[in-house]
Amino acid sequence: MSSLKEECGIFGIFDNKDAATLTALGLHALQHRGQEGCGIVTFDGKNFYSEKRLGLVGDNFTKDNVLKNLPGNAAIGHNRYSTSGNNLIKNVQPFFADLHVGGVSIAHNGNLCNARSLRKELVKNGSIFQTTSDTEAIVQLIAKSKRPRIIDKIIESIFKIKGGYALTILAENKLIGIRDPFGIRPLVIGKLNNSYILASETCALDIIGAKLVREVENGEVVVISDKGLESLKPFPKMKQRPCIFEYIYFSRPDSIINNVSVYEYRKKLGAELAKETHINSDLIIPVPDSGVPAAIGYAESVGKNIELGIIRNHYVGRTFIEPTQQIRSLGVKLKHNINKTLIKNKSLILIDDSLVRGTTSIKIIKMLYEAGAKEVHVRISSPPIKFPDYYGIDTPDQNDLLASKFDLDGIRKYINATSIKFLSIDGLYKAMGYQNRNSMYPQFTDHCFTGDYPIEPTDANNKDFTKNEMSLMSTNR
Repeated sequence: MSSLKEECGIFGIFDNKDAATLTALGLHALQHRGQEGCGIVTFDGKNFYSEKRLGLVGDNFTKDNVLKNLPGNAAIGHNRYSTSGNNLIKNVQPFFADLHVGGVSIAHNGNLCNARSLRKELVKNGSIFQTTSDTEAIVQLIAKSKRPRIIDKIIESIFKIKGGYALTILAENKLIGIRDPFGIRPLVIGKLNNSYILASETCALDIIGAKLVREVENGEVVVISDKGLESLKPFPKMKQRPCIFEYIYFSRPDSIINNVSVYEYRKKLGAELAKETHINSDLIIPVPDSGVPAAIGYAESVGKNIELGIIRNHYVGRTFIEPTQQIRSLGVKLKHNINKTLIKNKSLILIDDSLVRGTTSIKIIKMLYEAGAKEVHVRISSPPIKFPDYYGIDTPDQNDLLASKFDLDGIRKYINATSIKFLSIDGLYKAMGYQNRNSMYPQFTDHCFTGDYPIEPTDANNKDFTKNEMSLMSTNR
């Protein structure tokens, strides 16, 4: 409820005559990872071509005149989520630079913890930045490298960046995929006939009929060329710490992680939630659509069915006109309506996957009571979010995180629920297939719950940065 925002989807394909069209389809499947901007860059063996737009993939890249401007057998694409005030066309990726060794284009999912530090150092040494995106720091590092080969320039550059990231890079006659040393942000390899593909999730492979080859390993650099696929591992070997929110919220339910569908993981989260927190009630209802898989797992665990007590309007866009404060105060009613005859005079278990600020929760619970619900017992299929993220999730400031401000009863009172329970951190790990958190080491990247940051948030801890500079840290995604 009052959801976190995922930070971008990336896609790349090599050696396919329909590269631009397939990239557009892949981005369409990854639309949930970013809706504010989209872009595609192609290479035809001699030249690079770029098309970038604000808005959705389906509104921009289904037109023949746009796709015809993108010739070539290799392409990368990007869906962008931006923070408020920074939804500018100049920040839409992929970025392109013409270097002395040839052109290079880059698309980035994630966030760099030392982006501001790098930017200051690069500007001091003469770099000129055109955007507010931390991805541009990577481009500048590649451009300044003295190494002779493009792949060596890239590897030298990634040793200087810190954070959670997955990169697709299109160079002359090469498609390159990179995953950060901890594997925080996701990246998979697929294949369509003889064409290799890189994508944030497997759902982007499914839409074009490609097969999953494997996940890119943490710290791995994958180089795809006419010679095939080459794997480089420049970083010291580390155990991966993938982002737990890919399992809880970000990835599409039909995507596959570790040979298991995300839908099944979420059902297991719901089942563990039921074991820990179940009470008798008349109905189990999910917050659509985020809470549905967990609610199914919860209901199956206790031998009941879920009911659609809340109906979501899927046709409300982010640009829906809300001209007055009175209309704006209706807020959630634009997206959710209550199934009144179902829930009247009933005690409810209301299930969702996460609780952030609590603003949406307040509105939904108020609507349920107004429709006649007797009790609303809130159950959340993840632990309380107490700490901000610096690796590519748009979390609020810690002071705006409800679980950081209040204890359990304080949260209950704030959202006006009859009761509220969260899944425990050990229950979360049990749903992932481990006995408890300590039985898996290193753990998932779960710092939003535990405060255990695998990478020091360098810029966030730097007291020399102004508030404005800090706000620019999260404008990439």
